[in-house]
This record gives sequence, structure tokens and C-alpha cells, in this order.
Amino acid sequence: MLSTLSRSVRRVVSLGLTVGVAASCDSIVEVTDPDIILDANSAAGAIALRNGALLRLAQATSGGEFFVFSGLLTDEWISGDTFEQRNSTDQRNIAVTNSFLDDDFRALNRVRNLSDDAIAALRTFSPNPSGNIGMMFAIKAFVENQIGETYCNGIPFSDYDGANVVFGAPLPYDSAFARAIASADSAQLYVAGSDGARVTNLAKVVKGRALLNRGQFAAAAQAVAGVPTTFKWDVTHSENAGINQIWSLNNSASRYVVAELEGGVGLNFVTAADPRLPTSKPKPKAFDSSTDFVQQDTYARLSSVSIASGIEALLITAEAALRANDVTTWLAKLNEARATNASLAPLADPGDAAARVNLTFRERAFWMFSTGHRLGDLRRLIRQYGRAQNTVFPTGTHFKGPTYGTDVNFPISFDELNNPNAPGNQQQSTCTDRVA
Repeated sequence: MLSTLSRSVRRVVSLGLTVGVAASCDSIVEVTDPDIILDANSAAGAIALRNGALLRLAQATSGGEFFVFSGLLTDEWISGDTFEQRNSTDQRNIAVTNSFLDDDFRALNRVRNLSDDAIAALRTFSPNPSGNIGMMFAIKAFVENQIGETYCNGIPFSDYDGANVVFGAPLPYDSAFARAIASADSAQLYVAGSDGARVTNLAKVVKGRALLNRGQFAAAAQAVAGVPTTFKWDVTHSENAGINQIWSLNNSASRYVVAELEGGVGLNFVTAADPRLPTSKPKPKAFDSSTDFVQQDTYARLSSVSIASGIEALLITAEAALRANDVTTWLAKLNEARATNASLAPLADPGDAAARVNLTFRERAFWMFSTGHRLGDLRRLIRQYGRAQNTVFPTGTHFKGPTYGTDVNFPISFDELNNPNAPGNQQQSTCTDRVA
């Protein structure tokens, strides 16, 4: 007995409508889904890999927990949570078995690996100038630099060859900065087409940031030359692709709280009432029912987040000028950035070297709050400016007790002990050292 669908198909054919004589019943009911790429080895497949890398970038930054989690180790956020993983991170005492380390380290490396896949596919199947290859190199550079700013010495950059994992050797974080610079240089070789200028500016800012991390200040300023003040590279969010997790974990879930003078050395992010970081107190307590709650009001549920910008380029140039004892240019660049916000008054020279450094890093903190910059900046204050750890990172008695630890970076995830090259020992260490 024929099914209802088969009988309907035969009726259409018998009526002599425009159906091919040789057409089968199956071909008549086939539906083309434009979202499915059937042939990965094609131009469409290459673009799909490119789009996948961009999605992974969003998931690894403000679409995941990384930006707020790294800020928890600094003075940006405090834990209003009951999870030990967040509380111990806030207390600067992070165990390698902290399960929150896994997702962030994986997410960053997925961007790196998928970018490589996209680059190879684009070169083969979509070689016409478009800026896509440069874009992939640029976002790869971004995560390489971010990894160097965040993690301890002993970073493995593992890859894969077909189905086989190629385990990376433990490298110092400076090697991550070197990789980022090389990737950013490669990005600027592939900048044709409508996205070319944006890709160039992203690559310039990332390269400048990596050079700043290496203490190459003049080169950093040169790298960002020509980046327009209005430039922004935004990570976007949507209901389908993922909401803004800064909003989700703070405003919605109340598990993170905007910090205020944390550990005796943190910035006054709340009482400063700075227009770059509006805050409010819509509820008395955070998720743990004991921590006073403060929320950020910069980002909403679907707000985009700038991960690189012309403002950052100005800040890089300003810091390079300060290192060259060019106080006039330093102050002019800081005020050029502030002039983009009508609510910000111009700065005056505080008059001494230490205060100028403090002002530089304060401006960076408010311009780039919770965008993955603060941890790298605090580490640089120790490494490049000779500051003592307890004058940079929160210290003393933690508000949830007991006292703050001494961590100034993240260890590599415990999962990495599966890597035969990992510097693991009986203490299950995944780092060669934890220096700033």
C-alpha cells in the first residue's frame, strides 16, 4: 500500500506538471538547507571555517567567562559566589585542579587551531583577495598574546596533524608574545578587500600590545601608528550565538561584583563615578547572600565588546612616550583619548614619575575594564616598572578570609598533565615557574 506522500507524488506526475520524467520520489521532497556545508573542501567550506573561528573568538572572550575570570585575579572583580573555584581565584590562590581553568585555556587554543585550519582552507579554496586570511592571522595573534599575558611560564602550544595531537613543549610566556608579533605581521600581508583596513588596524593594535608586553616601547608605538582613534574591533553577541557573559555573570547571576579598592591597593572602580564605567546597586547582596552587590552598567545582554581599539593605540603611544621621558606627548595622547568622551575632563601632569605611571595604568584600567587587559598590566607593573607584588595585586586579609595568596598569573590547566612534555612533578605543577 502506497504511503500518502507517494500517492500525492504520483498524482502530480499523472497530471503532467513540470516534474522531470526521471525524477524519483526522493528528489521531489529533498530540501536544501543553506546552513549546511556538504563539502568542507570548497570555498564555502573555507568561509565556514573562518566564521567558526570568529565564533570561537567570541566564545573565548566576552562570550565565555575568560574576561571576568582573569579580572577576578586582579582588582576589577570580587567573587560574590559560593563556588570555591571563583573564591580561590579572587584570593589569588589558584590550584591547578581548578576546573574553571580548563574551559578558558581550551577556548583560547581552539581559536588558534581553528584559525590555522581556516588559513589553510582559504589559501586553497578561496585565494582571491578578501582580507579573510589576514583576519585569521590577526585573531590568532590576539589569542597568542592573551595567553602570554594570562598564564605562567611553561605554556604548551599544541597542534594536531590529521587525527594526531602534536604536543607542544612548555614555553615561557615571552614566546607567546613573539608568536603574536609574527602572526600580526603575517596578518598585514593579507589585507586586500573591504575588510583590509579593519584587519590592518586589528593586527597593528595586537602587535603593539605584544611589543609593550616585551618592553619594546618605541617599537610598540611605531606598530600602532596610523590606527584611527575611532577604530574598534568588536566581539558581537546574540541570542543564537551567545550572550554577553560580563552582563550574565554580573548583572544577571550576581556571581561577580565590581571591585572597590580591593586588597588595599585596587582602584576605586565604584566611587570614582567614571563615565567609562557606570555602576549601580540594584540589589543589596550578591549570589552568596553576604557580599554587597555592585553591577557594571556598560554592557547589556547582547552588547558587543571591543577587544582592540584606536583608544588602546593612543594608550600604547602614550606609555611609549612616557618611557622616553616625553611628558608632553604622553599627556597629549592621554587627553586625546579622553576628548572622545565629552564627560571626561582633560588630565593635568601629576608632576612626578611614579604618579605618571599610576595615572597611565589607571587610564588603561577604566578605558579597557574587563576586556582581558588588566592582568597583563598588573604583571607589567612588576616586570617592567619594578613594583612590589603587594603594591600591585590585592593583598592582606581577604573579605571572605583568610588572606590573599601570591598568584600573579594562571597555572596551565591540570588536563595538560596528559601532555608528555608538561613540567609536571609530584606537586602536579603545570608551570615551570609562576613569576610575573
